[in-house]
Amino acid sequence: MSDVGLTHYLLLGAVLFVCGAVCMATKRNAIGILMGVELVLNGASINFVAFAHFNRAFEMEGQVFALFVIVLAAAEAAVALAIVLNFYNNHATVDVDTAEELKG
Repeated sequence: MSDVGLTHYLLLGAVLFVCGAVCMATKRNAIGILMGVELVLNGASINFVAFAHFNRAFEMEGQVFALFVIVLAAAEAAVALAIVLNFYNNHATVDVDTAEELKG
């Protein structure tokens, strides 16, 4: 039986990060893009906690950064969903390609 090491956690974080980046790049739906952003943030949080667990000198810092990422993700989700709902009320769709008048 093998132990789960730092490499396994980093691989999981990298897979989540890449899945989120691909989701953000390929989805045209605003909800799908927000899900991709959440995956990227969760991948980063896993890496922070894994480094904190395996490097005893920075035990609390990784967990504190992960908590900040969770708070940031919650705030991002609340603001982004409010924007998506407002956009849906104005355009009856959440397709981001129809948002041409939002370009500055």
